[in-house]
Amino acid sequence: MTRCIALLLSLFCFTGVAVAQSHSDSEPLSTVRTLITTPLVIEGLTSDDAGALYTTGRNPGNGNPCPVYRIPMANPTIGTVGTIPAPSATTQCSPSGIAFGPDGRLYVSQGSSIYRLGPNTPTEVFTASVPGTNGLAFDKRGNLWTGDGTTGQGRIFKVTPAGVVTEEFRVQPMANEIAGGVNVGRDVRTLPPGTITVTPTSRNALNAEGSQPLVANGLAFDHLGNLFIADTARGAIWRVRFTSNGNPVIRTGCDITFTANTLCLDHVVVAHPYLEGVDGIALDVAGNIWAAANERNAIAFVSAESGTVIDVFRNPVDRSTMLRNAGPLETPTSPVLVGNRVCTANSDGNRRDNFPSTAGEIGGTNQPRGKISCIQERVNIPGLPLPVF
Repeated sequence: MTRCIALLLSLFCFTGVAVAQSHSDSEPLSTVRTLITTPLVIEGLTSDDAGALYTTGRNPGNGNPCPVYRIPMANPTIGTVGTIPAPSATTQCSPSGIAFGPDGRLYVSQGSSIYRLGPNTPTEVFTASVPGTNGLAFDKRGNLWTGDGTTGQGRIFKVTPAGVVTEEFRVQPMANEIAGGVNVGRDVRTLPPGTITVTPTSRNALNAEGSQPLVANGLAFDHLGNLFIADTARGAIWRVRFTSNGNPVIRTGCDITFTANTLCLDHVVVAHPYLEGVDGIALDVAGNIWAAANERNAIAFVSAESGTVIDVFRNPVDRSTMLRNAGPLETPTSPVLVGNRVCTANSDGNRRDNFPSTAGEIGGTNQPRGKISCIQERVNIPGLPLPVF
């Protein structure tokens, strides 16, 4: 059966997947527009079956709570449905992942804690025992899965409905320390803030900034119960299958210098330059992956059937500066499929393709803002259904 994702006129189809024709920087494959700007920086994004988006603002003041926003897509206005507390009176709140649970409540990750709130229940701590928690995803049994974010260890945790946390396995970190304090592996660096010296014969590091250790970022389950994990540093997606009773089927022991529960590299389902800096991921009902490649200011698509990777949209080059930081994407972080629409949060990070972040719609001094951007063309394969808040 031939199935075509009617994303753009420049897409053509073959059996099982839509593939984009080659294109130049001046001919983007899709149109991206701003749905709404937010008064605070945002990262995580989710949606409900009523066509509303949910995200959390990062309040820059010490001790200040962070608002949880509800934004109807049909009438993009910001309403506040709750707050996430700051870790302490002397620190700032900085929520990351956000997802609906099977109980219809919102779950939000921050630091080592996951909070939850509902339409008739106040914000409460679901668990405070998940170091570096970032992306969130629920399995069919109501267990919550999350990665350890910027700690760089690649740990994947399962949290039961009762809040019991277990480390299930690890995505291979970029480097590990062995006997004698020797570091083995490699270090991926983002430019800027990292800097290199370009000469006619070399491009060597000038400083040690810009290290990107994050290998367990966004998570998502498909309708078959497979778990997909975004690997930011490698530009890759890992996949873990599960048994009928909900246990992960993992292959480990391929490199004894890692911890015993570290996945072998054959769990990588796709790795591609289009996925460099991949942050959040979202799956449609056919299992295709939509990815926010935030370091490239781009949105990529991965076919479930063929593994083909498509650069759906990347910011065009500003000919006057030769940079890609003027928008419409400004560090896209968390894509969602709201029915047949693809949208993403933007956090306006000050690195790589979004450097300097002073350009664009939400950048500049004293402008701690975010925005939600959407692809204007509708897709034929909708996203997975979610609850109504």
